[in-house]
Amino acid sequence: MARQYVCKVLAALLLLSVAAVSTSKGLKGKEHQRASRIPSQFSQKERVTMKETLKGAIQIPTVSFRPGEFNRTALAEFGEYMYKAFPTVFRTSFIQHEVVGEYSHLLTVRGSDPRLQPYMLLSHIDVVPAPDQGWEVPPFSGLERDGFIYGRGTLDNKNAVMAILQALELLLIRNYIPRRSFYIALGHDEEVSGAGGAQKISALLQARGVQLAFIVDEGGFILDDLIPSLTKPFATVSVSEKGALTLMLQVNMTPGHSATPPKETSIGILAAAVSRLEHTPMPNMFGSGPLAMTLQQLASEFPFPTNIVMNNLWLFGPFVRRALERSPLTNAMVRTTTAVTIFHAGVKENIIPPVAQATVNFRIHPAQTVQEGGRPTLCRGVVETGKQPAQRHPAFQGSWDGCEPWTLLLFIKCQPLSSPWGLVGPGNH
Repeated sequence: MARQYVCKVLAALLLLSVAAVSTSKGLKGKEHQRASRIPSQFSQKERVTMKETLKGAIQIPTVSFRPGEFNRTALAEFGEYMYKAFPTVFRTSFIQHEVVGEYSHLLTVRGSDPRLQPYMLLSHIDVVPAPDQGWEVPPFSGLERDGFIYGRGTLDNKNAVMAILQALELLLIRNYIPRRSFYIALGHDEEVSGAGGAQKISALLQARGVQLAFIVDEGGFILDDLIPSLTKPFATVSVSEKGALTLMLQVNMTPGHSATPPKETSIGILAAAVSRLEHTPMPNMFGSGPLAMTLQQLASEFPFPTNIVMNNLWLFGPFVRRALERSPLTNAMVRTTTAVTIFHAGVKENIIPPVAQATVNFRIHPAQTVQEGGRPTLCRGVVETGKQPAQRHPAFQGSWDGCEPWTLLLFIKCQPLSSPWGLVGPGNH
């Protein structure tokens, strides 16, 4: 983890260095050369500082629970922590810092050439809840063990927050002055839709007439041992993002007593539906999207005969398609995934629960739409034992066209818990 953090800092430094040397009218070649000589080496003290700063950030439990509900005390503490950790950033005259939506942060770094279109670096400071169960160390300890830093946020996404700010801090210490202006946007509620942070930052910049040349959001990693027989680590540049759709499935039945149970309970019916969902995956979309091109670009790095396979996907594509399904990580790259994440039912061991609920989260493949992803999965996946037409929940705005209602369950009330979205940008959320 520590190595990944340093790699991200190096990547951020490289990005900012590129901004310093990009070509523009009115600036001479000597100036480009002078700007490109900013050292990229780190002293031992700086390396230690990087790790300790990340650990300190991990120790602040900036948890988002649901829209509008998050650890406000921790978010305020994190804002103060940034000031202390990166003093040069916040006292530099050509950097403007604004707090948006109470806890999100927008930094405007003014470049020397206003004719150049600005860009934006994005990240978020909030994390998802982390129960103590399942962790080798406390999730907000920031403990370093065997060369790895443990804790919620080390990968999503305080590592990027600290890498961006740390890179800028180090560049400024080295007398860096950018030619191209850029923005740093750090949201506080990305894990619960970003309505209070990212959306308000977007609205603010739109109101100011800001047009960005490009955006760099949280993305991939430097991957090692991900693909068998690929011996070298490789860095991914993510160019598309999965959409997300969360639905709630609900079974309603007459309550009863465990002494005289019905043939099927609400839990049993919903469990069967959930099982069918898990065993009816969406189609494999390998060949639609950037993954095939990525493998072709990596073909020369594979040993024989894998390199032949990757260079001739027109012939070996079906074999590669099946191979990618074997790992959960690569399987998620080739299809819309279906994950049952929350299950609620029952209050007492001798009472037949009248209601059972399950929350299903879909991650829509970039080559599909929400309509192609979530709805057909539900139509195909539920148990075909329904006795009455499905009922559409008043809050559900989607269409069930093409889905035979009698193949759904007794319930079926389907309520979207999050708005569907499918952005084109770096990374998979």
